[in-house]
Amino acid sequence: MRRYVVDYTNSHDLAVCDEIMEPDYVLRMGPHEVAGRDEAYKPATRRQLEQFPGLGLTVHDVVSNGERLALLFSEHGASVRHDGAPAAWRGIGLYAWNGTRLTANRVEQDYLARRRQLADGIPDTVPSPALAPWDTVAREPDAAVEKVAAAWADQGAPAVGDVVLDDGRDPDPLIDIDDVVVDDLFTAGDRAAVHVTVHGRFRGGLDGCDQQVGAPATLHAAALVTVADGHVVAGQVVRDRLGLAKALR
Repeated sequence: MRRYVVDYTNSHDLAVCDEIMEPDYVLRMGPHEVAGRDEAYKPATRRQLEQFPGLGLTVHDVVSNGERLALLFSEHGASVRHDGAPAAWRGIGLYAWNGTRLTANRVEQDYLARRRQLADGIPDTVPSPALAPWDTVAREPDAAVEKVAAAWADQGAPAVGDVVLDDGRDPDPLIDIDDVVVDDLFTAGDRAAVHVTVHGRFRGGLDGCDQQVGAPATLHAAALVTVADGHVVAGQVVRDRLGLAKALR
């Protein structure tokens, strides 16, 4: 993961992908699946780097149980498509590997926050980096923590305790829930990484979508949370708000 962040992403060296990812590497983001390292993933990354030629990635948190790893991060840069307007947006990725190379990543990024910043020209502040992300010690999975995190995920990953949603500007739910699918969940000590797909009816809260209130809606979200005393007490959730808005419109 250090090579992923430092040698590949921040150095914009796509050749490193061949060394750290399997050829059938799959990225899943919102409803999209980018399957195949060379034929799909690298071209998609190249387009991102063309828009943000100075793109950087800052790691805020790393959680691992030795077999799985989750990353809380910000990406930030200036968009050539928006006259050099800068932006910083959060993301959470849940990675899988086979003991040699990465095989998959289920990730969400707050592209709605990015769109807001590129439109108004006022960038968000990048939160503090993790002090020693690559010295993170793997912790054993915890069945009790998994049970609590799964129950919270079944509620659609809501803003409880000190859990922050997206850019922290609006903690309200976007969907009246009919069904939740927990796509991925693993624990490491008192930490849990989660990805959910929430199905229901749009309840409002997105600009330009007022006429779609009550319409069928699907929302994807990734989360990295802390469990204490039988409750989710803190963490970060990143929802695919932009994907939801596009689907509603």
